[in-house]
Amino acid sequence: MAKGSRKNRKREKARTPTRPAEPPVLAPQPRTPRSKAFALLTAGAFVLVVLIAGALAWFATVNVSNQPQQLSQLSFVGSQACAGCHQAEAKLWQTSQHKAAMQHATDKTVLGNFNDASFDYYGVHSRFFRKDGRHFVETDGPDGRLATFEVKYTFGIDPLQQYLVEFSDGRIQALSIAWDSRPQDKGGQRWLHLSPNDEVKHDDILHWTKLNQNWNFMCAECHSTGLRKNYDARADRFATTWAEISVGCEACHGQGSAHAAWARERESWWPFGKREDSNNGLLVRFDERRGVTWPIDPQTQTARRSTAPATLRKEVETCGLCHARRAGFSQNWVPGQSLSQTHLVEALARVTYHADGQIRDAEEPYNYTPFKQGRMFAAGVTCSDCHEPHSSRLRASGEGICLQCHASDKYADARHRHHAAVEQPPACISCHMQTRTYMVIDPRHDHTFRVPRPDLSVALGTPNACNDCHRDKPAVWAAKAVEEWFGPSRKGLQAYGAAFHAARTDQADAATLLAVLASDANAPAVARATALGELAPYVSARNIGTARNSLADPDPVVRIGALDMLESASPAEIWPLVSPLLADPVRGVRIRAVSLLASVPTASQPPPDRVHFDLAATEFIAAQRANAERPEARASLGNFLAQRGQTADAEAEYKAALKLSPQYSTAAINLADLYRQIGRDGDGESVLRKAIAASSADAAAHHALGLTLTRMRRPDEAFAELRRATELEPDRSRYAYVYAVALHSGGRADEAVKVLKEALERHPNDRDVLSALVSFNRATGDAKAALGYAERLAIITPEDRNLGALIGEIKRQLDKPN
Repeated sequence: MAKGSRKNRKREKARTPTRPAEPPVLAPQPRTPRSKAFALLTAGAFVLVVLIAGALAWFATVNVSNQPQQLSQLSFVGSQACAGCHQAEAKLWQTSQHKAAMQHATDKTVLGNFNDASFDYYGVHSRFFRKDGRHFVETDGPDGRLATFEVKYTFGIDPLQQYLVEFSDGRIQALSIAWDSRPQDKGGQRWLHLSPNDEVKHDDILHWTKLNQNWNFMCAECHSTGLRKNYDARADRFATTWAEISVGCEACHGQGSAHAAWARERESWWPFGKREDSNNGLLVRFDERRGVTWPIDPQTQTARRSTAPATLRKEVETCGLCHARRAGFSQNWVPGQSLSQTHLVEALARVTYHADGQIRDAEEPYNYTPFKQGRMFAAGVTCSDCHEPHSSRLRASGEGICLQCHASDKYADARHRHHAAVEQPPACISCHMQTRTYMVIDPRHDHTFRVPRPDLSVALGTPNACNDCHRDKPAVWAAKAVEEWFGPSRKGLQAYGAAFHAARTDQADAATLLAVLASDANAPAVARATALGELAPYVSARNIGTARNSLADPDPVVRIGALDMLESASPAEIWPLVSPLLADPVRGVRIRAVSLLASVPTASQPPPDRVHFDLAATEFIAAQRANAERPEARASLGNFLAQRGQTADAEAEYKAALKLSPQYSTAAINLADLYRQIGRDGDGESVLRKAIAASSADAAAHHALGLTLTRMRRPDEAFAELRRATELEPDRSRYAYVYAVALHSGGRADEAVKVLKEALERHPNDRDVLSALVSFNRATGDAKAALGYAERLAIITPEDRNLGALIGEIKRQLDKPN
């Protein structure tokens, strides 16, 4: 099915992305220095440098592949060349969905009804027909008017099939009207729209002709083999090519020319003569299951891997190329290497995952990250333990796949399931692999393999497998039943729901819980990385050691998370911590590190670090150029160049981003900020007004315009824009805080306090809001109210000695007789 075509299909929301945007970008962003928080950064810096240097040397020994040749010397040979020797595998592949991932549109490959069939969607009447042996669709084009387009390719086969249209500039676009290929008695054999509940018009970025339905970027890498986008930024054209139209052998094994040459040469000397090459010309040997057994532990009745799994899971990383939510920044992917070498992998993002790590309904997370946060991954299970890799089918039917490692006497028994009275008892996957539906009709199982936790539903509001079936019952009922069956002690590897819930709801203990999770060696790496990123707003001298230790973690995702944690720090102050990672063996880490340090002038950099900085900077620029067709990449490069003092080049990149997508207001906001720095606020206003015209409901653009108008001394207009931002995104406390400060500065103190109080109801532990309430109430003489807010703030920031002194001062003021 067409997974790539729906990756990150959310509408672009203008913002200054301190976390990866959608699609994820590696962007240096404006920072607010926190000198106090980083006063102790240099303490132990030398020890950290030594620690990281030693760790990087070790990483290099485990990550470097023993490759037969330089990649530039290798070429693709095609699946047919492989089939000559690997006939059994080729036969299995022929029946797989990988084989049909993308195909030329022919009568044989097209499953949809093109016999003058029609489909209506919000007043648009589309028609599907054949002519001269080709397939066509008449539907709304890029200008909203009906036009006829030839379907050139099919995308996927089950449970739906999408269709691709090629345009004259080399762009290939995925139609949003797809064919439901399920049997008719299952509701299939019909046309359907992939956004049935939202009217997607021609000027929406989700329209099939627009940016976020572009095959060249969104889909192609995972539906074809040996893809090269070949985007010409000057001409704004694609000349995309592939070695094989669908997912063939070399999509997973890499270029096969060296292996094919080895096989031909081998015929001349086998079985005597020349000694065999240990790698047989392969880029990677998927041998992680070789010699491994899974004997059942008689006490736990669960299998245990006979040998400990490797730090780098070659197979999981390779499957993750397409089965992960990620954004590529290099086309030089090598099978078996860390995915972070060429892709930015999304961690447990709020929009994709619930607080406890369960997948949401809105955005499909794919299987890579869910799997890596689960107990099966921790135990050493790999993808092909359950899935036959060439056919993609399960290795056993039904529960047989689970009972390979879980003794049936214990786990297939009613005493474990507790549903003996049910006519069709729930299967293993019913309780441990909940289902969520994407693309209207495509059910996907959560590969975290979690135990049902209705008690967390009660505490955190997360879903649970029990109530997925018992929808008429409350979570409290389910939690009580589970407790009666299994006792009061709840188990499960995903024990981080409370920490993420605290962060998402601005709880006072959020920083403490996140720091504990980030430092927990037994927690999944992806959860630790997420906790580190969530700590970015809470960085202080108390938890900086968490980042320091995580920068030397064996998992590159954790190292990137630690860098994310330092996002708001002064680059000059974090240089001793971050600079060693400019030479990290994983490209994704190097790129993230250099983005944090971009604003440090070359003259201020320690001379020994400059070479590594320049090399990493070159890689960063190349990473953005690799996605030059995307506004996120152009804006990201603009940010980097702006911080390097290259103002004209940065301006050009921001403008290029807006030309690609006028709705991408992040570029407009950053361009306006660039104009602020060089005294051109008038131009900044013009840019922001154009962005608002393109996307009137964009809170970030209104907020930025309000700040610009404030600097231009037009307070009434500024108040209107700042207020509009708070109305559009009331959950964004920063907007309310800035609006209140502006009101207070304009002599409207009562209104300012009212805005802050409303914000505090939504964000009871927001430090900026509380600080402003302390200040504003003191200014109006309401010391009692100021004290109350100050004491609430002290609970959140106990390390702030200045706040303690302030509280003492207010108390003395209240104790004075009138």
